[in-house]
Amino acid sequence: MRGGPGWAAATLALPAFQAAPALAAVPAVRARFLPGLHGVGRPDRVALTFDDGPDPESTPRFLEVLAAHRVRATFFLLGTMLRRWPELGRQVVDAGHEVAVHGWAHDNLLLRGPVATVRDLARTRALIAEVTGRTPRFFRPPYGVLTGAALLGALRLRLEPVLWSCWGRDWTPSATGDTVYDTVRAGLAGGGTILLHDSSCTAAPGAWRSALTALPRLLAECRRQGWTVGPLGAHRDPAR
Repeated sequence: MRGGPGWAAATLALPAFQAAPALAAVPAVRARFLPGLHGVGRPDRVALTFDDGPDPESTPRFLEVLAAHRVRATFFLLGTMLRRWPELGRQVVDAGHEVAVHGWAHDNLLLRGPVATVRDLARTRALIAEVTGRTPRFFRPPYGVLTGAALLGALRLRLEPVLWSCWGRDWTPSATGDTVYDTVRAGLAGGGTILLHDSSCTAAPGAWRSALTALPRLLAECRRQGWTVGPLGAHRDPAR
């Protein structure tokens, strides 16, 4: 029979368990207490990451710029996008880039139940592995909002959650190459992780162009500072 103080306490604790990890979305919190989640890695490197693809309108253009600069990156893929354009996911891997889980759709996980959250992570991970032949290691939740269910699901699926230490705010209608460069540069340091978007599927139409315009300047700035730019795996693992 349900009831009593113990059951009531457990019922009240469930929402707190689900929502508490969302505090990590605050950069100052995770920078101080959760450096791994903040994307902090080797001080002589910078990790370059992209969210929301693959997108046939924009992802190939980012691949071209990265190839021209001989830089590899990590692409956090949405399951819905990869299901529509699997050949583009394979193209990302064939170009030498790392692929990771961004979720099935770009849903705020605070609005998803525990069962749906774990199911979405599992099917995205499985689709990425099936399409690209690579088992993803990293997971970044949409909007950077983690939940208790997402953390448990990531642990179960052997996914490592990681957010970012600087971003370009390249999803806004007013974003330009200059604003993206300046915003990233303001928070960029050796050992950091950059977040950009190679798709505008969940943003202002065409906003990805601001990130594409800023990308060569950002890569040049990292070279000037003596930082090697690469994917998260190399950022975290000294042997890679």
